[in-house]
Amino acid sequence: MTAGAVPRPRTFVGRAGVLLTADVWGEASSPPLVLLHGGGQTRHAWHRTGPRLATLGWQVIAPDLRGHGTSQWSVDGDYGLDLFAEDVRALVAELGGRPVLIGASLGGLSSLLAAGEAPRAAIRALVLVDVAHRPDPDGARRIVEFMRRRPDGFASLSEASATVSARLPHRPRPDDPEGIRKNLRRHGDRWVWHWDPRMVDNFEGRMDPPGMAERLLAAARHADVPILLVRGGISDVVRADIAEQFCDRVPHARRVDVADAGHMVAGDRNEHFIDAIIPFLEGME
Repeated sequence: MTAGAVPRPRTFVGRAGVLLTADVWGEASSPPLVLLHGGGQTRHAWHRTGPRLATLGWQVIAPDLRGHGTSQWSVDGDYGLDLFAEDVRALVAELGGRPVLIGASLGGLSSLLAAGEAPRAAIRALVLVDVAHRPDPDGARRIVEFMRRRPDGFASLSEASATVSARLPHRPRPDDPEGIRKNLRRHGDRWVWHWDPRMVDNFEGRMDPPGMAERLLAAARHADVPILLVRGGISDVVRADIAEQFCDRVPHARRVDVADAGHMVAGDRNEHFIDAIIPFLEGME
């Protein structure tokens, strides 16, 4: 299977019947591994990671979280973290086979609560991609500001691509703006981000609410599975001292940094990200 392998579509049912669209790579008989993207992304954030992990012997499932991509939106506009965690529990139960969960940012927080709080999802291991028990407040603020910045969308794919490149100056500017199409949807004559705009209201003020850090640490300690924290070496969201504190407080967690990667580790340095998690995944076999 090559990096450009075409995925198979699959649908899962989340909390309250919300349908979650997913891409699947690899053999159905292979052990399952679920890739959960960050807030404001879609399953296409893993378009290089999924096929590559499938070549290593995993059945890889990458869903759109509720309110993102082609998954359904919350009818009432609720996008609280507990709701995302319930979706993860439902997906794991439907999938079976005690999957490995790899969650970036929002996907990681959702996975952590699903794995460590009752009813605990039956998983084999958890990889947290540039997310720990608390974010750097300035980095978290910049994410929300970016998501709010263009509510009216973009006149073209090139304009949207240039906006992303300005946000990620450490990443080479793409030669072809077509790559961003799957992260956008048409709204009249404009291109807008492929998420429910009401979701950002849920994120504002909830990036590090009182008591959440201790709750996440407790969930990590109660998750009876190995945990790997993969931090972007130049991340402005998870500082090195916070990652170190997380691993000090969670005895079964270990950490690896991916050099020259920011908060979106797999998108910045995909092959280095995969190299960082292979030893951990090999321990699951």
